[in-house]
Amino acid sequence: MTQRTGARGASHKARLSKGQKLLRLLGSVLDPRAWAHVVKIVNYYNYSHVQPLRAITLGPGANISPNVAFANPERITIGARVRLGVRCVLWAGPGTGRIVIGDDVMFGPEVMLTASSYRYNDGHPVTNQAMDEADIVIGNDVWIGTRAVLLPGARIGDGAIIGAHAVVRGEIPAMAIAVGSPARVVSQRQIGTL
Repeated sequence: MTQRTGARGASHKARLSKGQKLLRLLGSVLDPRAWAHVVKIVNYYNYSHVQPLRAITLGPGANISPNVAFANPERITIGARVRLGVRCVLWAGPGTGRIVIGDDVMFGPEVMLTASSYRYNDGHPVTNQAMDEADIVIGNDVWIGTRAVLLPGARIGDGAIIGAHAVVRGEIPAMAIAVGSPARVVSQRQIGTL
C-alpha cells in the first residue's frame, strides 16, 4: 500500500477529517434511540387518535382534544358540537357494546367510558372470563366532569351534570346533578339555568 504525499495527500487527509467531523455531528443528531422514541410517539398518536377517527360517526363541530384514545371506533357515535377533553378514553365493546353521545356534550379531562367489563366469577382468572357488554348512552347538553367513569349500561339523561371522579353504572335522569362513587343524584338543574 502506498502512502499519499505532497499537497494531494494533505488535501485528502483534510477532507477525511472534515467528513469524520460531519459523521460525529450527524451521529449525535440522528441517534437511533432518539428517533425510535419519536417514531413510537407518532405511531401511538396515529393508532389511538387519528386512525380511529375514520371509523367513528362524528357530528359537525365536534372537538376532539389531543391524546383521546378510542377502542372499537366503529361502535362509537359522537354528536354535534361535542367537546372531548384531553386524555379521555372511549372504549366501545369488542362485540356489541356501543357508545352513543348526543349533541352539545362536554367532557372534562381524563373521562373514561367503557362499554364492556370482565365478569368476576369465583375460581377462574379474570382474564379467562367472558365479558359483559352494554351500551353507554349520553343525552344532549350533558357535562361530564374530570376523571368520571361511565361503565357498561350507563345512561345519562338530557341536561345532566356528572361530577368529577363520579362512577356511573346505571341511569342518571334528565337535568340531574350526580356525584360520587357510585354516582348518586344530589340536585336538579333548573329550567331557567339552561
